[in-house]
Amino acid sequence: MHAEVIAVGTEMLLGEITDTNSQVISEGLADLGINVYYHSLVGDNEARMTEVVKLAASRSDLVVISGGLGPTADDLTKQVVARYLKRDLVVDKAAMQKITAFFKKRKREMTPNNKIQAMYVQGALSLPNEVGLAVGNYYQDPNGADFLLLPGPPHEMQSMFEKTAKPLLAKQYQGQQVLNSRLLRFFGIGESNLVTKLADLIDEQANPTIAPYAKENEVTLRLTAAGHSDAEDARLLDELEEKITDRVGEYLYGYGENNSLPAVVVNKLRQRKLTLSASESLTGGSFQAAVTAIPGASEIFPGGFVTYAAEQKEKLLGIPADLIEKNGVVSRKTAIAMAENTRNLLQTDFTVSFTGAAGPDPLEGKPAGTVWIGLAGKNMVTQAKLYHFQYDRQRVRNSAVMTGFGMLNKALDK
Repeated sequence: MHAEVIAVGTEMLLGEITDTNSQVISEGLADLGINVYYHSLVGDNEARMTEVVKLAASRSDLVVISGGLGPTADDLTKQVVARYLKRDLVVDKAAMQKITAFFKKRKREMTPNNKIQAMYVQGALSLPNEVGLAVGNYYQDPNGADFLLLPGPPHEMQSMFEKTAKPLLAKQYQGQQVLNSRLLRFFGIGESNLVTKLADLIDEQANPTIAPYAKENEVTLRLTAAGHSDAEDARLLDELEEKITDRVGEYLYGYGENNSLPAVVVNKLRQRKLTLSASESLTGGSFQAAVTAIPGASEIFPGGFVTYAAEQKEKLLGIPADLIEKNGVVSRKTAIAMAENTRNLLQTDFTVSFTGAAGPDPLEGKPAGTVWIGLAGKNMVTQAKLYHFQYDRQRVRNSAVMTGFGMLNKALDK
């Protein structure tokens, strides 16, 4: 069983809005064991919509279309699909009553074009819209592709899809394989290096599949298994993950879409009842902002410092002026002093410090992207590492912040 998802709307082709519906639909279909082979995006043009519908129906078992069910002249989805299927449009009486009541309650005239929102393809199931007015459609064709028509507004689409369409599809397409995915998140290794280390696993993939994605400052691997039960999928995913971690496990820091590196670090500190502080120069408080963005950060983070100027490093952190004068702000000794002095001042278990040249200009003769990151902690020798980050000022700052979290994460795992 495979499907195609079509998003309808000229506004998306113009870049005015982003198509988020197709992602939600694809994820939902995957939950049901229905593979999505194609995504299409078409404007509100009858000829082009007809062409896309014909193509989709010729190559897919299920065609899911979002958008174009409203009352305006450019809402053409139901009309196009009805013509393709050689069917009429008929009125859902309950939906028409709802639309009539909507306008009556607001003391507004209901123009004739609003009637289209209550219409569905003859022979289809009319799907109620709990948060809007346009009904959906589900049409099963014994000789061709099935059609599922959903509203375009995301809140309407998601409500109808989750509450009505998914249960309906699950019942209609029983016996499909169960798909399950697992997202592995890696830090400290680039995509090309990760893919090289896993080349044979990727080349030989069948079930589960491996999909690498490069994101800013991290790489993810999405593993997807197709089995006859969740338990079978879990076994397949566990076996593949073990092969992956045997090779690159030192870089694996977490799982899932929302489990970011800062969240992993903050939660580890909370679980172990450890505290954290920070001292920042070039990053300007970005590390501390990332910490406090995580719920529960107040349990582990009492505060920190942002000291851009050398005199503030001396005044607030107590770093001797001769140390900065002799070694410079962008130096190993300054990074270590920032970390140790801050930890002593705030009495925390760990402190991360940042000093360097964010750019675009050099600092103290050091090129833009030169960054020292310090880490001080109980029962450990304070360390400071030199990095040379690339690209623009903001990406240098972002890379420094994430690398600070990476250093702390490794220290917590020792």
